[in-house]
Amino acid sequence: MPSLTSLTLTEAQTLLQNGEISSRELVAACLERISALDGDLHAFLHVAAESALKQADLADQKLAELRKTRLPVSESTGLLGIPLAVKDVLAVEGMPCTCGSKILEGWVPPFTATTVKKLRDAGMVVIGKTNTDEFAMGSSTENSAYGVTHNPWDVTRVPGGSSGGSAAAVAGRLVPAALGTDTGGSVRQPASFCGVTGLKPTYGRSSRYGLVAYGSSLDVAGCLGRSAADVAEVFSVMAGPDPLDATTQDVRVEKISFETEASLAGVRIGVPKEYFITGIQPAVEEKSAQRSKKWLNWVRKSAK
Repeated sequence: MPSLTSLTLTEAQTLLQNGEISSRELVAACLERISALDGDLHAFLHVAAESALKQADLADQKLAELRKTRLPVSESTGLLGIPLAVKDVLAVEGMPCTCGSKILEGWVPPFTATTVKKLRDAGMVVIGKTNTDEFAMGSSTENSAYGVTHNPWDVTRVPGGSSGGSAAAVAGRLVPAALGTDTGGSVRQPASFCGVTGLKPTYGRSSRYGLVAYGSSLDVAGCLGRSAADVAEVFSVMAGPDPLDATTQDVRVEKISFETEASLAGVRIGVPKEYFITGIQPAVEEKSAQRSKKWLNWVRKSAK
């Protein structure tokens, strides 16, 4: 068996549900890796080790009950025991929420953001809060009042932002999944920089309650994982209507299957011409052209 921290979310799900590993073992492995590596990465602003282990023990009890009664694993129990990191602009009751700013230093919210609550109710274990550009206003996670986050693939480079702490935590195998927020790219860009999968849901698909606002008409809570399948599992639980956020939509999240490859025949892909403007660094422009050509070749091949 590979090391516990190298497991993807979906791999860990299977092992947990079969009783081959425990949530406590998985959470403890994540905490050990955070202790070993986060001094260099600085992905986390707060680690709730004691609370996480207690959550893990509760998840193990529920998993044992499910196995004993042979009840099927449902969407509401499929994430039982999986560790989760939360960007420090989303409130978690009992944990500090600084938004990367000294202004909120010491503030501990008495409530939990709806997206986090849904995932906690499904049994996910919140390990801690991740670093962010101050009030999510940045794109490199260098602008936090609590220090710079580094890219786990090369600590001399940035992880992107403002959800850079969450992206670095997932890419560094500190946690299998994390929550971020996206106003103008703050999940998608760090996911790209760190080589993980990031999802910025359509506005209104996930609740903004408990999300410290940057731009209320644009802010969206999103998620990061190591694969599209991992992100789909998290999104299917965190999404949906919320009476505490009038902008959410009552739209059912369809279960996404990754068992078969969908055909790309007939799919049209548009690239905005505004992406290619004067002033782009030559190296960036050249790399973008190479990747666009590679992507289009793959699409043409897949559509046949």
